[in-house]
Order: sequence, then C-alpha cells, then structure tokens
Amino acid sequence: MSYLEPKEFATKMVDAGEQKIFMSTKDTLVRAFMAGAILALAAFFAITVITKTGNPLLGAILFPVGFIMLYLMKYDLLTGVFTLVPLAVIDKRPGCTVKGMLRNWGLVFCGNFAGALTTAFFASFILTYGYQIDGGAVAEKVATIGESRTLGYKEQGILGWFTIFIRGMLCNWMVSMGVVGAMISTSAGAKMAAMWMPIMLFFYMVFEHSIVNMFLFPFSMIMGGEFAISDYLIWNEIPTALGNLVGGFLLVGLPIYYTHVRESKKRSA
Repeated sequence: MSYLEPKEFATKMVDAGEQKIFMSTKDTLVRAFMAGAILALAAFFAITVITKTGNPLLGAILFPVGFIMLYLMKYDLLTGVFTLVPLAVIDKRPGCTVKGMLRNWGLVFCGNFAGALTTAFFASFILTYGYQIDGGAVAEKVATIGESRTLGYKEQGILGWFTIFIRGMLCNWMVSMGVVGAMISTSAGAKMAAMWMPIMLFFYMVFEHSIVNMFLFPFSMIMGGEFAISDYLIWNEIPTALGNLVGGFLLVGLPIYYTHVRESKKRSA
C-alpha cells in the first residue's frame, strides 16, 4: 500500500533528522540555496497573481507549487530542519549532538538566505529592465507589504512582536505538517496533495514564514519600501524564525515523536 501508518513515517522523520546532521557542508549549502531560491520564486509568482487578479485565494492555491518542487528535489528549508533535526538529538542517535544540530541550522539559514536574496535581485531586475524603469503594480504591492509587515508591527510595540512570533508558530505548524504529510505515502501524487493543503492554508492566512520573508523584504526594499534593515530584522525576521522553530518542533515534531516513536504501553482492560 502507498499509505504509511504514523508509526512508520515517525521513524522516517527521526532518520531524516539524523541524515541532515551528518550531511556535508557543501551539500547542505547547495540544497538550502536551491530551496530558498525556489520558494522565493513561488512567492514572486503568487504575489504577481494576486496583484493582477485581485484574488488572494488564487495566489494561495498556486503558491504550494514551489514547496512541492523543492521537497521532491530533497532541498532543505530552515522550517523543515527546525522540525526534523531535533528529533535525532532527543532520540540520542549516535553522534547527533546539539552542536551538530546548530551547525545544520546555521548552514541551512545561510543557504536559504542566499537563495532567496538571489531571487529577489532577479525579480527586481526583470520588473525594472535592469533598474531603468518603475517596477509597476507588482513593485508597488511588494513595497506596501514590506512596510505593513515591519512598521505595522512596530507601531504595536511588544504586542506586535509577539503577534509576529505567534504567526510564525502557526506558519510552521502548517508547513511542517506539509513536510510530514509528504512522508505518509510513497506515491508522488499523494505526497503533492498532502503538502498542498497546509501550505495553501498558511499562505492565505498570511502567517509568517522566515524563508519567504528572506525574499519578500529585501525585494520590498529594492522596490522602494521605506523601512530599515533593522526594522526587517527586529520586527519580522527574528520573531518569525523563533516562532517557526517553536511551531515546527513543539506542535509537530515533538507530539508525533512522543506518541508514535516513544509510544506508551497500552492500558490493560
């Protein structure tokens, strides 16, 4: 059968975390770079669709194509390794240490950021014919998004910061469900369907995804968004990444691990 029981794919989750800890620096960076670039391109696509059609739901329906492509190619997002890699550490797999986990997270972060930033420059270049003309409606839309999702939160102070943090948690709850959902089947079609639903949900609900934001906010600044790099880091990227970590690990990885890998004995009648 193409469907795997949770107990089967839960073990695969721990195995995947272990593999990522021991992956070479070159492979980790290349896979992370490509993941960041592809997801950024999907975000660019979705924003263009929303701008031209005025239909946010249509953009959300189409956005998961990027996530599906990068997952099938076995590229790595920071949101995914936040969920999977700690499982290998708490399972006490040989050689899987906190130091190795942090190394993986750091490399994936750098690769994702480099890939997303590269796509931001590609997107801004083609919209402006090499920065010679105005970027049009899409550029205006992106600039507005960047300002509202940094300065808009900043105006609310500490409650704004925690709002981003919780949006980041909710985001990686859904994104990680997509990662895990892809493990429930050996069929490519079933994997795509399982990934599509939670990714569509997070995008439509405007939850905060750290890698999408690595593309969105530099792109916004290039297109004329009036906010500082410090605004982006303090009032979006940092709380988003922390929320992604907590959401992926505490709401997805840990519950599955403790109920399907470390399953308790059944009660007697």
